[in-house]
Amino acid sequence: MSEYAATQKSVLKFKGSGNISAGKKKKKKDKESKHRLEQAANSHNDEEVKTKKAFVDKRTPAQMAFDKTQEKRQMERILNKASKTHKHRVEDFNRHLDALTEHYDIPKVSWTK
Repeated sequence: MSEYAATQKSVLKFKGSGNISAGKKKKKKDKESKHRLEQAANSHNDEEVKTKKAFVDKRTPAQMAFDKTQEKRQMERILNKASKTHKHRVEDFNRHLDALTEHYDIPKVSWTK
């Protein structure tokens, strides 16, 4: 007897793939869903107005100044990077590599030459 003699030889059955016509549900009318969406939108707008009024900034003046300087520095970095082309960046990098000492050069591997 083979090792596979005890296995089932039928088609795989997946969940929900039985009778398609019996499993269908009727869709609810659009009026109900529209009404719910309108109510949700109205309540959401009311909540936004309340949260805007209730928001209080609890940061210290030093923290606010720190955030402003961080933002300013980041904008400077972005503008600095955007001002250079790829060609200028490569030229600057090559100048930097030329300025380095020979200590950073790649040593010879071959001893015969």
